[in-house]
Amino acid sequence: MSFLRPAPALLALMLGMLPAFAGTPTTERGPQRARPSAAAEDSSQARVIVKYRSGSGLMQALSASGTRSQAARPLHAATLGTRLGLPMQDGRVLGERTQALRAQGMSSSALAAKLRLQDDVEWAVVDERRYISAAPNDPLYAANAGLSPAVAAGQWYLRKPDAAVSPSTSSSTVVSSINAEAAWAITPGSASVTVAVLDTGVIFDHPDLGRAATGGKLWPGYDFVSSQTGDGNGVDADASDPGDYSTTNQCGSGTGAGISSWHGTQTAGLVGAATDNNVGMASIGRNTMVLPVRVLGPCGGSDSDIIAAMYWAAGITLPGTVTSYATYAGIPANPHPAKVISMSLGKSGSCPASYVDVFAALAAANVTVVVAAGNSNGLAVEAPANCSGALAVAGVRHIGSKVGYSSIGPQVTIAAPAGNCVNLGGACLYPILTSINKGTTTPSSNGYSDSSDYSVGTSFAAPIVAGTVALMLSVDSSLTPATIAAKLKATARPFPTSGSSDSAVAACRAPTSIEQLECYCTTSTCGAGLLDAGAAVASAVPSAAAPPTSGIAVSNSAPTAGTSVTLSASSTVAYGGRSITGYQWQITSGGGFAAFSGATNAASATLLTSAVGSVVVSLTVTDNAGATGSASSTVSVQPAAVPPPVTPAAAPSSGGGAMSWAWVALLGVAAFALRRSGSRPRSPSI
Repeated sequence: MSFLRPAPALLALMLGMLPAFAGTPTTERGPQRARPSAAAEDSSQARVIVKYRSGSGLMQALSASGTRSQAARPLHAATLGTRLGLPMQDGRVLGERTQALRAQGMSSSALAAKLRLQDDVEWAVVDERRYISAAPNDPLYAANAGLSPAVAAGQWYLRKPDAAVSPSTSSSTVVSSINAEAAWAITPGSASVTVAVLDTGVIFDHPDLGRAATGGKLWPGYDFVSSQTGDGNGVDADASDPGDYSTTNQCGSGTGAGISSWHGTQTAGLVGAATDNNVGMASIGRNTMVLPVRVLGPCGGSDSDIIAAMYWAAGITLPGTVTSYATYAGIPANPHPAKVISMSLGKSGSCPASYVDVFAALAAANVTVVVAAGNSNGLAVEAPANCSGALAVAGVRHIGSKVGYSSIGPQVTIAAPAGNCVNLGGACLYPILTSINKGTTTPSSNGYSDSSDYSVGTSFAAPIVAGTVALMLSVDSSLTPATIAAKLKATARPFPTSGSSDSAVAACRAPTSIEQLECYCTTSTCGAGLLDAGAAVASAVPSAAAPPTSGIAVSNSAPTAGTSVTLSASSTVAYGGRSITGYQWQITSGGGFAAFSGATNAASATLLTSAVGSVVVSLTVTDNAGATGSASSTVSVQPAAVPPPVTPAAAPSSGGGAMSWAWVALLGVAAFALRRSGSRPRSPSI
């Protein structure tokens, strides 16, 4: 039921369906540090920082006071205002001889120029604004600075889209890129927002993911695959991906063998790979946390497992009961409920009645469910993307036309880059770069997809949208799924009506039983338009009167008893030019398991754990207008590790420790017998 990468073995057949790669690609400039457009200087509200000369008249008068109390610090607005004939106010004291000043009636640069002429002043400069440096330093993001064939397999999909589209520039135009840097300039995302990725599980030790307990991006998650296939032990607390490879006839009579896709690791990386960490790739969600939930195995996943996982991921009460799914099923409650669920799975057919209740329950709980539309070569949107309440995502090519494999229909909310393969001498250009594992069966070395081991499918359009939704919730946590969908639609860019190198490409028509490959999207087939992450996040920013959004970052959400945990308000957001002036940390539950060590009224706090149990901490922030916002987070204190007993060293064995030599040999044979040649047999055309 998952939407996976096509097998490269099918590449020759799929390329036969592609128009020729026409024209010579152009090259863009390297990435620039993005920031909001600087506002014009206010001609009547001056803001400057000034440093007074040592031994100057003002400083001598200050020294004569004989004290270094607050009253004796350099606060000279009244004196300078009288000299210059301007109403001036003291700002922050920044040093023994340095302070900020404010004045009305002139610009900042004009006031700085006047102050520099004063004998008492060593220097005076404009008190300028600084902005988020939105372009991350991840090498695979920076490596895609241009769009020559050598690098067009990189993260083109996150960049600012090109301007006009025309047949003469189609070979190097990225019309569907989502403008991520404009979104990051508003917010890098909040660790208080979690996206649940319901998929094959995840490789926890991927360098761009990692466990939250050790500073990574992944909450522990859960495995809901009830069959014994795959990891061999059914439902449990291990959301690791054991590999979804299959043997001949395993998934039904006549089915062939398949190698592992590591599909959940791919989708999780797009949502929330660690970003601006000088490692690997960037993700659209940046600081967003990811909750991996395993629902797919070697032969897909059952609806009952998927629906159960949806309830658990959201941490909500079952319809008609007073219990959560976790309580009802006898499994631990989800300590990190998700506000967004990303599902890149499905099957043809109408929405099953079994999904109606869960989508309604999640909508009532303000949980947005983003679902890939499907890879049916232009046939109807698949289930559960066609269910009421699903935010369905269609896939588009780099030039903005519908990619050949994407399903379409009126149920689609929006379209996003899904990856396609423009071929030049064997290189697959414009796929989606994301995190992968290179094992053909069980996990092996980690890495990233590229022009030879490529990722394409609506599977990858959906997590790009899910990560964007997480950024929207980072600036306004009160947004409902309906409001989020409306904002995505309202800010979408129009679909192009030209640009393909194939003159035969026409407008997409309503889906029938006949496949349609590349076509120009319409609002009745591919959603409201092309995703614009920057515009969507900007539309989510509350008005200036909105209270601040509190956010908590936890250094270790599962510490052992007796260790300390650092809590930070780094993801807190103030609006309308306001600033955060107050912090108040509290333990609201589980006070017997931990206590604060040190101040509880600063931007960070230290929690000292003492016993095993769940501790809920809250943070209330106050802005300079007196408005407040609160958030909470759970820290699950674990038992302290017990060192193993010391035993005499055993002689080396041919079995290599706990694993027998026969099993090691089997893995070796499998690794050589199966070369990495793609993914699942169910393959989208490009």
